[in-house]
Amino acid sequence: MEQGRALRVHRQEQGTEARIEAWSAPDPGPGELRIRAQWSGLNYKDALAVTGKGKILRQFPLTAGIDVSGVVEASRAEGFFEGDPVLVTGYGLSETRDGGLATSVTLPADRVVRLPEGLSLREAMAYGTAGFTAGLAMSRLLDNGQDPELGPVAVTGATGGVGSYAIAILSQLGYDVHAVSRKASAADYLRGLGASEIIAPDDLAIGDRPLESGRYGGVIDNVGGDLLSRLVRSVVEYGNVASIGLAGGVKLDLTVLPLILRGVSMVGIHSVECPMSRRLDVWDHLASDWKPAVMNTIVTREIGLDEVPAACADMMAGSQTGRTVVRLGD
Repeated sequence: MEQGRALRVHRQEQGTEARIEAWSAPDPGPGELRIRAQWSGLNYKDALAVTGKGKILRQFPLTAGIDVSGVVEASRAEGFFEGDPVLVTGYGLSETRDGGLATSVTLPADRVVRLPEGLSLREAMAYGTAGFTAGLAMSRLLDNGQDPELGPVAVTGATGGVGSYAIAILSQLGYDVHAVSRKASAADYLRGLGASEIIAPDDLAIGDRPLESGRYGGVIDNVGGDLLSRLVRSVVEYGNVASIGLAGGVKLDLTVLPLILRGVSMVGIHSVECPMSRRLDVWDHLASDWKPAVMNTIVTREIGLDEVPAACADMMAGSQTGRTVVRLGD
């Protein structure tokens, strides 16, 4: 097999080091596939792993990258054949096994999603874990009866990958979306995705009472902490809150009043080990009725493997808006 490359993360005496090395994924064992990678995408989790600012990898060395798309190069799994286009997100990539920032990757077939009709390999990574997570949040809100008639949906961390796709999908489905972001300079970008209002977190007119007047039909939250606590108190009867991120803190200052007096539902979004049945359903929607016309707007950067470390540093500095896709193939 032709020698390829990978971004490998090594443990050092003081922290970690990420460097590009010669790499060839091993031959597949029983039930496994080797994928010739074409695209990956950068997520905040990747930036934490590559820069060493987060404890993402559980063993060393490992190839970074929690997402990958490409074509099957070799298969020892029933139903998968050479040349099949596939994608993988989560499932321990760049945590317990080699990830997708490489020209090839070997994985168990039960982690692999066939590329849905309606998506290209590049579009699959334009979504990546960020888009899939937004889609999973949408799926779980709909399970609980989310409806545009309940009122506007607030999306926090709006300029990130998950927030951007959440806004675009909600808008596509007819929801009024209020983007919550500190980046005033991104107002035009957020309106272009479908947000009707852009609000700075400090400007949210929400008090400190255990239950505030109902303002939002739902929330997709990427921040956590005090911001999420305030928003939950302002959700209307039978509205829903999807909790995804923790950049603002892991503690919530809440009472049960929104839950028992308004029937507000809070759902947690865990995309890494999402059951395959739901995973396939979300990807089918992302390839069809949820697929936003503004995908090219959300993808703000396309880079090669050599540029990944610098892009991860930008992401950690908070200067990244939208999604970055990584070109791995020809």
